[in-house]
Amino acid sequence: MLKIKIAPSILGADYGDLNHYLQHLEPFSDMFHIDVMDGNFVPNMSIGAMVVDCIKTTLPLDCHLMINNPHKYIADFAKAGAHIITIHAEASKNLKKDIELIQSFNCLAGVSINPKTPVKKIEKILPLVDMVLIMSVEAGFGGQHFMPEVLPKIKEIRDKYPNLDIEIDGGIDDKTAPLAKSVGANVFVAGSYILKSDNPKKAAERLRKSVENS
Repeated sequence: MLKIKIAPSILGADYGDLNHYLQHLEPFSDMFHIDVMDGNFVPNMSIGAMVVDCIKTTLPLDCHLMINNPHKYIADFAKAGAHIITIHAEASKNLKKDIELIQSFNCLAGVSINPKTPVKKIEKILPLVDMVLIMSVEAGFGGQHFMPEVLPKIKEIRDKYPNLDIEIDGGIDDKTAPLAKSVGANVFVAGSYILKSDNPKKAAERLRKSVENS
């Protein structure tokens, strides 16, 4: 059975006090999800490799590159300390080559698809990746509502790849995470649910219990 992993997103966190925030969440997390946006592939912009390089944590950094031409930046994020680098199928000009580039830096490689992108877009690359990220909101904005129509995509992938980490990101909370788990997801990214909670540690713990007990 694949391990359940909770990955709090730092999108919207106070970057001036980021390490302190992450330190408090470490006991309840398996890794931290770093959303990287270029203002091109998605409308918003966020942090770059320089900020990743300043993060101090004992947990793996799961860097989600929502950027066009990701091959130009993979080396920077690998050198900055990324453990997992995930790129979008919609943004890569040569997905296989980019996945191989990520792995050449001894990082785990992930591929992501947006809600409207079918699984067939990544069918050929799935045997090569370490993780697949299914977006359950439109990439680029925090605080959106979960889109249940992506759940069949998770089941389709899980049926073919029983040992692959399947991550879901977007509108994840203690109600939607069990739905995603029921069709095969085992890695859960939560941003607003944890970040905007009055008690982020309890929110992270509640999220874990919701999937482990479902």
